[in-house]
Amino acid sequence: MGKIKELDKIDLKILKHLQKDGCLSNLDLATKVGLSATPTFERVKKLEKAKIIKSYHAEVDVVALGMGIQTFMLVSLTQTQGNAVPNFIKEINSIPEIIECHHVTGSSDYVLKIMVEDIAAYERLAMGTIRNIKEISNMTTMVILSTIKNSKVAPLNYE
Repeated sequence: MGKIKELDKIDLKILKHLQKDGCLSNLDLATKVGLSATPTFERVKKLEKAKIIKSYHAEVDVVALGMGIQTFMLVSLTQTQGNAVPNFIKEINSIPEIIECHHVTGSSDYVLKIMVEDIAAYERLAMGTIRNIKEISNMTTMVILSTIKNSKVAPLNYE
């Protein structure tokens, strides 16, 4: 499905509220955006069908779950022609500890966000798994010491 050509203020309000609390009941959402329940429900379904609302998730406390180390890894590939990129992407997608992969500009080709239990687990992953991906020529790691801001809310302006 294609994107909705234009979002009005109500659509943007719906998106803003659902980004902050994806568990809002339709009635509560309707109250917040100033509509009755039925048109609110229809708008949400339209936004889902257009893939503007892609999914709903629960944010979990990763430290409480034992994932105490998070890193960013800058990765450069040996080449980007032929099957190198698809092979790299296939390998990266098979590693659950890599929770994000971004194709970037600059001196590296990709930035990976990695989440593991401890430094020993990171070393095993980096040196035993990621280093063995044949398309990678260089890896640089930055350990995340603390997170100041980690918003999942797109800055939608409807006012």
